[in-house]
This record gives sequence, C-alpha cells and structure tokens, in this order.
Amino acid sequence: MKYEPQLATLVKTPPSGEEWLHEIKFDGYRIGCQVRGDRVTLTSRNGKDWTAAFPAIVDAARRIKSADVLLDGEVAAVLPDGRTSFQAMQQRDGVNATIVYFVFDLLHLEGERVARLPLAERKARLRKLLGAGQKGRIRYSEHVLGSGEAILQEACRLGLEGIISKRSDLPSMTGRSDAWRKIKCSRRQEFVIGGFTDPQGARAGIGALLLGYYTPDGRLAFAGRVGTGFAHKVAVDLRGRLDALAQPASPFSPSPTGPLGRTAHWVKPKLVGEVAFAEWTNDGQLRHPSFQGLRLDKQAADVVREDAVGTPHALTSSGGKHGSTGRSRPGLPRNR
Repeated sequence: MKYEPQLATLVKTPPSGEEWLHEIKFDGYRIGCQVRGDRVTLTSRNGKDWTAAFPAIVDAARRIKSADVLLDGEVAAVLPDGRTSFQAMQQRDGVNATIVYFVFDLLHLEGERVARLPLAERKARLRKLLGAGQKGRIRYSEHVLGSGEAILQEACRLGLEGIISKRSDLPSMTGRSDAWRKIKCSRRQEFVIGGFTDPQGARAGIGALLLGYYTPDGRLAFAGRVGTGFAHKVAVDLRGRLDALAQPASPFSPSPTGPLGRTAHWVKPKLVGEVAFAEWTNDGQLRHPSFQGLRLDKQAADVVREDAVGTPHALTSSGGKHGSTGRSRPGLPRNR
C-alpha cells in the first residue's frame, strides 16, 4: 500500500464536540512506516525513502507484532522535559534528546485496508498493536475526546507547538481536508530559501537567509530575512548547500531593493526552512523570525503563506460520542 498521508488545515481555534479527538502536535518529520516481514521502509510525506535516516526506529519497527502493516506518525527528538524539538532534530550532536516515532494512525494491517475505517476504530486497533507504553522508540499517540479549547490552553502553557484536532468518525482521506485541523500556540511555518547574506564578525557560514513563499499566481514573494537560530555547524552546512545552488539573478518577484538587493547571494529556490516568528507586518514581512531548521521532507513548490482561517464549515458536528475509544476528561495526552 502506498503511503499517502492525510494533512491538516491550519485554523485559529479548536473545534468543539465529542466527535473530535485532540492530539499533541509533534515537532518533527511526518513519516510512514511500512513493515513487510523483516523489511522496514520509512517514507516521508512527499514520498522519499528515509529508512537510512532513522536506524533506531527501523530496529524498533522490526519488533512490531505484525508482518504486514503501514503506520502513520511523526519522528521527533524528545527533550528531557518531554517536549519535542525540531531544532534538536537538526542539531543532534551534543544534544540530550531521544529520537522517537509517535504513531497516530493505522492505515493497513495484515492485508486489510484499515484506512477505510473511522479514525476511532483505527486508533483502537493501533493501540492494541503497539500497546500503551511510552518509553520505547515507537510510541502510541494518545488523544483526548472533546474539550479542545482546554487542551490547547494546556499545550500552550507547557510550551508545546500546538494540537491536532481530528474527526474520530471519518475514514482516512488522502491530502489536506477539514477533517484534520491544526492549531498552533505560536506562529511558525515553512519558507523557501531564495538567497543569503555574508556573515559579519566572527560568525561563520551565513549572515541571514532570505525567505519567500509562492503566491497563487506562481510568484515567489519575498517575506523577509532571518538571521537568528543558527548553531555554528548548521550555518556552515547551510552555506555549503546554498553555494551549490548559486544563481546570478534573484528568484523573488519583486526582488528586494536597496543594500540587501545589491549585496545578497541568490540561489535556486530549492531548499525549505522552518521559521518561528511573532507576526506578519503590514507590508508582508516577518517580525522577529528565528530559524528552526531545514525541511528536507517538503517540496519548495508546495510552500505558501499560511494564514489561519476561522472554523471551516465543510464539516458539521454529528453530535455522536465515542467515549469507549479515548479519555474524555480535559488534560493533555500522556505521551510527551
């Protein structure tokens, strides 16, 4: 079975109703894990083979009690305080973090297309397959039914990225839909890297990255620059990657003007970086951005400006309850 993940729509507030379940939003790489006999394959959301990138996850997957299964989840670096950190994934040397695969969906099992079942049933079968242990390399992603606003507030209080809200009564849907919704505690998204500036003083590698996103008419719009958040090793590695993509002309339309436009090094818009920021300015620039890391699992052509929408109306509340498949009291899922 081909791994074609369901994607979430960014919204401002969590949905209400007991037909919605809420999970922690992990800060890592979306990965499908297919086990066929002794063979384990890890696949990114855009179809790339990432098996060699996470050998510890592959070893753990071989111990799953199934010879034919397709899992969906997030590989993340877990810090000692239980939070996941994308920066720690990028800077593994000298970082006290454990690489863990948090599994939140079951798509195929022993010849059966489980993806056609409602999510509540898929998660119940997934929990039975993986168990409820939260200390191994592969962990079941817990959830809470209802109380979305309370769950989000607690996630933000603990410094987490946010939550994912999902309709528990629907089958898996390929691509992005309103059945899965992401709500973030802070502003953060991917941007295309279209250029960079030279470092100043004792700094190595780069000074700042020039960022952009694609508009509906296909232009790469300039979104500003980010000059913080780089560890020394990351900055040096970035410079090597960017030098290999050098081109004489700016990829942005319109191109930055003034001193920045005259001194910047332009690159082919191939690399994608994740950036946290305070807000968008009135002229479409990022305020107080901080680089989080490269997103090698995402295509530059897919990067657009993410603006959270109000509550979508495509899905209406069914009013149904699924209390037998999860915990109904407010509080974060216990898998941080």
